[in-house]
Amino acid sequence: MDYLQPGQVRGDQFELRRTDARHFAGRNDAVQAKPTEFGFRDTLVGSLEEVNGLQKRHEQLSIQAVVQPESVDPHDLTIAAAQANLSLNITKNVVDRVIQAYREITNLR
Repeated sequence: MDYLQPGQVRGDQFELRRTDARHFAGRNDAVQAKPTEFGFRDTLVGSLEEVNGLQKRHEQLSIQAVVQPESVDPHDLTIAAAQANLSLNITKNVVDRVIQAYREITNLR
């Protein structure tokens, strides 16, 4: 298989061609739209929104338990409190570990 064609070479420079669609696009190649995929950022934001939702649900049930005590089951309130507390603790631990890892990386010499 011939990778370089004579037309690609100009003096000591040559033009690279993409042999696979996964390679980076060059100046002469059309940029293709990236497929929608979930990356680290999307996963992180989604997880934080889920933690926030659990906190809000616990807050709403707590307010409803004070305003209309008959409409809220105490077990539901206890479960919501436990879920909110657990998710917040896990999030704090993950953030602490990320900060610790960042500090270790920046201290490497």
